[in-house]
Amino acid sequence: MSNTLDASGAGSDTPNLDFDGTTPYEDYVQADVLTHLQHPRSDDPGEMVFLVTTQVMELWFTVIVHEWETAAKALREDRIPVAMDALKRSLRELEALNASWRPLAQLTPGQFNSYRAALGEGSGFQSAMYRRMEFLLGEKSASMLVPHRGAPRVHAELEKALQEPSLYDEVLRLLARRGLPVPPAVLDRDLSQRYEASAEVEAVWTTLYEDPELHQDLHRLGEVLTDVAELVWRWRNDHLVATRRAMGAKTGTGGSAGVTWLEKRASKNVFPELWTARSHV
Repeated sequence: MSNTLDASGAGSDTPNLDFDGTTPYEDYVQADVLTHLQHPRSDDPGEMVFLVTTQVMELWFTVIVHEWETAAKALREDRIPVAMDALKRSLRELEALNASWRPLAQLTPGQFNSYRAALGEGSGFQSAMYRRMEFLLGEKSASMLVPHRGAPRVHAELEKALQEPSLYDEVLRLLARRGLPVPPAVLDRDLSQRYEASAEVEAVWTTLYEDPELHQDLHRLGEVLTDVAELVWRWRNDHLVATRRAMGAKTGTGGSAGVTWLEKRASKNVFPELWTARSHV
């Protein structure tokens, strides 16, 4: 190891540069692994931007799933402050995720076509981590496990997420434990199915918003969930606009319906009763 003292014996401003193996930074961050995961399949220099941006999105999906699973567990244990902290962190992470569209937001059809063939049958809807995000939001679909049958670990993780309560399910169970009239049909539903809006749940949120002082912590929870829902909507809409700009209404990669599929996704409200209840307050 290099000496950290200068000739006079005083402390040196020079950091330690000599390590027995890789640097502690590398050991922790695995930067060498991350920066060598890019393998462009075309000669177009723009493909590197597309590839790195997509990989960055996958990392943000991963941390957001971590936050929402942390929040769901905390809600199950009636630890609302812990859940709120995780959800608030996820807001900043969703903002960063949404900003990831900027390098791709103004792709022309010609620019995208220059490396589109390199994607082959690859498509964003095949992202397992994004699918876990959607499952946590209550957008369950067993058919979305099919593309992952060839990856046993990934398939098992998605199967588990499909069967578990979503983040919103845990919120509704919390409301019921606090004495609010969430109907049994909602609480006892098949968790592997997509969440469908309930007039009774809408009435519960209406009550909470009509009198915020009644359950202040639940009102605050509703607002941070609304923030999450808004940022998810912005993500979906930015995806739609970027895709429409790059490829118009053509069939998407992987055989998806492209813009038509994304328009359908962008039209859906996350945590729907939190939005519709506002019309009754």
